[in-house]
Amino acid sequence: MSGAKQLPERSTLPIEMTWDLTKVFKDDQAFDDAYQVLTKELQEVEKYKGTLDQGSTAFFNSIEMLLNVYRQIEVIYVYAHLKNDQDTANATYQALYARASSLFAQVSEAVAWFEPELLSLNDDLIWGYFAEKPELEIYRHFVENILNERPHILSAEQEALLAGASEIFGASSDTFSILNNADLKFPVIEDENGEKIQLTHGVYGQLMENIDRDVREKAFKALYSVYDQFQNTFAQTLSSHVKAHNYKAKVRNYPSARAAALSSNHIPESVYDTLLDVVNKHLPLLHRYVALRKRLLNLEELHMYDMYTPILGEASIKYSYEEAKEKALTALKPMGEEYLTVVKTAFNDRWIDVIENQGKRSGAYSSGAYDTAPYILMNWHDSLDQLYTLVHEMGHSVHSYFTRNNQPYVYGDYSIFLAEIASTTNENILTEHLLETETDPRIRAYVLNHYLDGFKGTIFRQTQFAEFEHFIHTEDAKGTPLTSEYLSEYYEQLNAKFYGPDVVKDPEIMLEWTRIPHFYYNYYVYQYATGFSAASALANKILGEEPRALENYLTYLKSGSSDYPIEVMKKAGVDMTKPQYIEDAMKVFEARLNELEKLVESIG
Repeated sequence: MSGAKQLPERSTLPIEMTWDLTKVFKDDQAFDDAYQVLTKELQEVEKYKGTLDQGSTAFFNSIEMLLNVYRQIEVIYVYAHLKNDQDTANATYQALYARASSLFAQVSEAVAWFEPELLSLNDDLIWGYFAEKPELEIYRHFVENILNERPHILSAEQEALLAGASEIFGASSDTFSILNNADLKFPVIEDENGEKIQLTHGVYGQLMENIDRDVREKAFKALYSVYDQFQNTFAQTLSSHVKAHNYKAKVRNYPSARAAALSSNHIPESVYDTLLDVVNKHLPLLHRYVALRKRLLNLEELHMYDMYTPILGEASIKYSYEEAKEKALTALKPMGEEYLTVVKTAFNDRWIDVIENQGKRSGAYSSGAYDTAPYILMNWHDSLDQLYTLVHEMGHSVHSYFTRNNQPYVYGDYSIFLAEIASTTNENILTEHLLETETDPRIRAYVLNHYLDGFKGTIFRQTQFAEFEHFIHTEDAKGTPLTSEYLSEYYEQLNAKFYGPDVVKDPEIMLEWTRIPHFYYNYYVYQYATGFSAASALANKILGEEPRALENYLTYLKSGSSDYPIEVMKKAGVDMTKPQYIEDAMKVFEARLNELEKLVESIG
């Protein structure tokens, strides 16, 4: 083991490969100074309570106070969480992060009175304030957004009762999480070398990509043997959670749990139904892709445990970080000079923490606050996948940069519904660039499959989850008992419908619903599929140089939350209330599937 490669310690990294957090706070003392300032300011918040009906100036001052304390805590929190993530073993920054998290909770508690008090005022008084005080105009959409919830706000006493029951409503989700992540004990299996492996959630994901089929099958059956033992418990936790959603929707006067969940972002329910309809119509494309996987793996029978193993091996091309930077700049040229200037700034001004070091948080993300750079965490290793990760996170960061530099703080963020569109558009642009420039059939095949596999996992699979999620809510609302047998039977049919006739109906897969945490997220997963579809449509418009396509796209990136998400996307050139953007994404999938089918024939 002495010859094994060790991760470097944080202190040994080249400074240019780390993010520059001194632009957030010069040092930890500056962080502490800001922490103390905000702590003192929180003591003054109470005096604003009960003043919203005391005239337009008091109303304006309360809004400014609210936004000011949130603006301060966000910077404090971001500094602490980035410092902690760069080395999670560092006790100093563990403590800093704990302090910031605690202060965030204190801020939320201190201003919790604001929305209920605002909702208690009548419209004439509120809009009279706006007519009287021009400085309030900037906050019109902000206030409208809160007031839109008024039909669903109950009396103060009822709201207090619901708030007091929040832990009860979340109990089923908490139980699922503890059972799934802490209490379940999975078997030990043997890998292809006869080595014993303790099965865990993370190890399972890796084993599903193992090229040895026996290992995949053993892992698959071992994992589901455990879920099989607890299926009735999982049915109970999921059923109780769904009942909580339906109950809260009913008491808040929403027609359904889905209507309640989508209302916060003003997403019409038709967006959800359109996604299900269009994806179901195009399931034969997924069936073709699955059949191609079966052929390339040279299997007589294709099982669900064969869905994630590489069908084309490793990419025969790798990029160092420096090469990836140049490739990203070249690939993203269609995004225009204004966009590229921000990308260059990210590279030159140390927004990116590149190298994996001891204790560093795994994975990759884009994070920041309104008053900081939109920093990117990476754990770089030379590969094509890391190039994709880099342009993906860069999409988030450029989106954040444009939003924060074109919107006031009150609208300086964007909803989850919009978030993945910017990152995935970049991935689409990169894919097109690689297909235009790479002539090696094996590299082209790898790039095509990378796209198709991402499409399968994001549009098809997440829509399958969305269809199941809506089914269980509507069935519960009708009074149907959500027993394990009922859930498993439906899920088995749904899985067979999505993956088609070339996949064996493994009995284990009917229990997949037991292990999906997203079913406890309350109508969340559909946004992955709508976002990927919108990104595909937008990339095509930009690459096709449609009139104003790039200008419209930049307008979306700069809009933040200044308008409702659906309206922001209309300005970008995609009407997500209509099916066309998903149809357009399916055309791209089909064209790339056609090419991959031809390529693998030529490669042999």
